[in-house]
Amino acid sequence: MLIRGLIALAFGTLGLGIAEYVAMGLLPYWAEDFNVTIAQSGHAISSYALGVAIGAFFIILLRTLKLKTILLILIVVHIAGNVLTAFAPTFETMLASRFIAGLPHGAYFGVGSIIAQRLAAKGKGTSAVSIMIAGMTVSNIFGVPLGTALAHSMSWRTIFYIVICWGVLVLLSAIFWIRDVGKIKDTGFKGQFAFLRNPAPWWVLAATMFGNAGIFCMHSYISPILTDFAGIPLGAVSAVMAAMGVCMVIANLVSGRLCDRYTPGKVAFVCQCLAVVVLLCIAGLGTNPYLCIICACIAAGLLFAISSPEQVSILRVAPGGLLLGASMVQAAFNLGNAMGAYVGGIPFDYGMSIRWVTGLGAALALLGAISLFIYFKRHEHLFKDPTEAEDEVNQDAMAQSAAFVQPSLDYGMTDELMYEYHMRKAAEYAAKIEAAKAQAAAAKAEAELKLAQQEQEEATKEAHSAAQAAQQLAQQVSAAGAKVEDEAQVLAEATKEAAQAKAIGEAADHGATQDEAKAETKA
Repeated sequence: MLIRGLIALAFGTLGLGIAEYVAMGLLPYWAEDFNVTIAQSGHAISSYALGVAIGAFFIILLRTLKLKTILLILIVVHIAGNVLTAFAPTFETMLASRFIAGLPHGAYFGVGSIIAQRLAAKGKGTSAVSIMIAGMTVSNIFGVPLGTALAHSMSWRTIFYIVICWGVLVLLSAIFWIRDVGKIKDTGFKGQFAFLRNPAPWWVLAATMFGNAGIFCMHSYISPILTDFAGIPLGAVSAVMAAMGVCMVIANLVSGRLCDRYTPGKVAFVCQCLAVVVLLCIAGLGTNPYLCIICACIAAGLLFAISSPEQVSILRVAPGGLLLGASMVQAAFNLGNAMGAYVGGIPFDYGMSIRWVTGLGAALALLGAISLFIYFKRHEHLFKDPTEAEDEVNQDAMAQSAAFVQPSLDYGMTDELMYEYHMRKAAEYAAKIEAAKAQAAAAKAEAELKLAQQEQEEATKEAHSAAQAAQQLAQQVSAAGAKVEDEAQVLAEATKEAAQAKAIGEAADHGATQDEAKAETKA
């Protein structure tokens, strides 16, 4: 994992977080400077949120560029938006500049999440994303207090001067610290929306929106909850907010490590269920100041403990549309923020008890938990971890996930999606058959080669045996020849002795004849 690249990404989310959240403490100063009401100055927050939502869709126009190039463009746009905000002469100009500053917000998180996953080691994608998001959690600790303090002592524009300088630092760190991770697969403009045909990404987006809205019911009205409901002194609220920010940082990093061991969907579901319980505890037992502070800190931590797994989950279920999916989840976050602020304000509008703020928040969080349960039970196991497989591998999982949709229900392009899936499967099976044939031919050639080698070995053995037999026969012939020579020598000696005996015999016979002749003569 290239930690410097992740730190550069975290620098960017820190700047984004300050630029977004600092507005909460600047509303009175904007109202005074531009001579508008506080309610009207609140439109600056809505303008930024609108920019986040629209920018999430415009990012697909940059899909053919390298991811690092897209990231640098987004950083430059954010710097430009903050420059225009810092020097805005009128309220209308300030609203437009806030809209421009919000355009790259969701897209930055989307592109940054993809880059973080590609920088991460195998199986460490969620930890990488959590490190990137850590910048946003840190901004909650001192972003709003710093901006408010500077606006009170100097000018509200001062914090934007600081954000501009920080943006330049982010740009330089991104240039030199983030390596080139290439492009994403371009599936065309329409192809960017193809993943929305199946239910899996919608469950993730629903969980993000409702889960975030539930916790933001508490977060948006944390001051009256702590002071009017729990009886905590107003001067202690800043300290509690700082503690909540610290819990966000810790919970975000712990959640990332858990997702390396368990699936992101399961981790997010468990954390979302805990959020429901904690919000109910505040509603029922929040009059105890110590319990209220503890539960508020836990709920704030769970807000970002759920964010990282959901950011990774949308990358899993958005094959062919990673940029759009990753940006849409940020739009869902911001929509949840707006929903939470609206629903949390209902008890104040109708004179209800403050305990209903977190009570309604628990109901919204429960919808988020149900959405996450359906996602991780039915769909999550069908998709690969982006750090273990390329984007196109998840195309099959997208179709398999759609198989859970009942044919009797109207889900738009489900039939077409399933047709594409089966055609893709048929092509895969044909490829597998061809591969099997090639393997069989290779196995046959290997068997023939082995048979030829065996025949050659047998022929060599036979030739060796024949040579040994010929050698033994030659030895036998040589022995027989020697024996014949010995017998011939014995025969020659016997013949010689016989000739000698014959000669002696003849000599003896001749001598006897002479004696007989003499005897006859005498007679």
